[in-house]
Amino acid sequence: MIRLTYPSFRLLLYLEWLLLGTSVVMEVLHLYRSPSSLLLRLIAIAIFGLLGLRLPTVRLRSKILFTALEFGLILLPVVQEGLSSRSNFLLFLVLLLRSCLIFGQIGQVIVLVLAMLSYGSLLLLRPIVPEKFVSMVWESRVSNVLLFSLTLVFALLLINALIAERQSREQLETTHDQLATTLEQLRHYALRVEDQATLQERNRIAREIHDGLGHTLVAQTIQMNNALLFWKSDADKALAFLKQAKQLGSDALLEIRKSVSVLRSNPLQGRSLETAINTLLQNFEHMTGIIVSNTIHLPMPLSSDVNTTLYRIVQESLTNIYKHAQAKQVSVGLHQQAGLIYLSIDDNGTGFNPAQNTTGFGLQGMRERAIALGGQFTIDSQPENGCRVSVALPLSKQLP
Repeated sequence: MIRLTYPSFRLLLYLEWLLLGTSVVMEVLHLYRSPSSLLLRLIAIAIFGLLGLRLPTVRLRSKILFTALEFGLILLPVVQEGLSSRSNFLLFLVLLLRSCLIFGQIGQVIVLVLAMLSYGSLLLLRPIVPEKFVSMVWESRVSNVLLFSLTLVFALLLINALIAERQSREQLETTHDQLATTLEQLRHYALRVEDQATLQERNRIAREIHDGLGHTLVAQTIQMNNALLFWKSDADKALAFLKQAKQLGSDALLEIRKSVSVLRSNPLQGRSLETAINTLLQNFEHMTGIIVSNTIHLPMPLSSDVNTTLYRIVQESLTNIYKHAQAKQVSVGLHQQAGLIYLSIDDNGTGFNPAQNTTGFGLQGMRERAIALGGQFTIDSQPENGCRVSVALPLSKQLP
């Protein structure tokens, strides 16, 4: 079925009804031999009009049979004198309108040619009476044929323009629906990613508290219990246990500060990357006693994503050094060269075998941060020979 929901196609439907109604009026006003002859004409026009209620649009055979039936009704072989030329003109125009809705361009051209030949034959082959008006009648008939042909061509172009407009509108509506569906899917995906990221961060913090702060507090509790046990019998030993408990409390406070720092959405807090890293290194050296040196050269500002990534990698590396490396010195380097940003963190600690430590959450998190910006993350370490963390990020991957 042809969709008539668009205003332009409803206009075509109204135009078809107007043409059919006009042809009925012309047949009533036209001279006819008998009432039965007029009745047959009106029945033919009515059947022709009813055919327009359901147009075939799928099988080619149905389309051809439908169009042939329309031609037969217009030519009216069952009526001796046939329809008037004006009614033929209007019905052939309606036939062409319908053919534009059911055929492609080739089929439309074929129907156009057949309609022109049929109308021309009906008009030009009709006998002229009286014969003295032959030249005048021929001139009028040829003019009618030419006018009919131009009208059909104009109607064909107009209807194809309407069809193209309808197809463009339908395609636009389809694209709009697809975009709406895609946006909805992206929204749900973003929510899932956000939930997943929140869950991962929550698990990481829980793991940090359990492994770091929890262990420190347990050790502090043991030392305080030992101090209570030796308080009366050995005051010096109890005092040593209390001093160790105090140190463990300081360590626990350091763990809490690190966790709070990690939770900040914007760790730089409006500072430049160089200033933020310098502050981080100074605090690290003050709290741990590990000697820190740095060489930072950033001639151009970086995007917030790159700043956050580099800061977090330095932060996580310092945490790992403090927990596991037993290092005395740390060196941090950060510079730009040939469209890349290079970051390196070196320590002189105990080192480890990277092949046997691939599941650590901190190392995996740093690697994922670098890869997310199209960069590279490498670890070079050997037991008893320190460790070197290297990151290379492309400037072209920065987001504004």
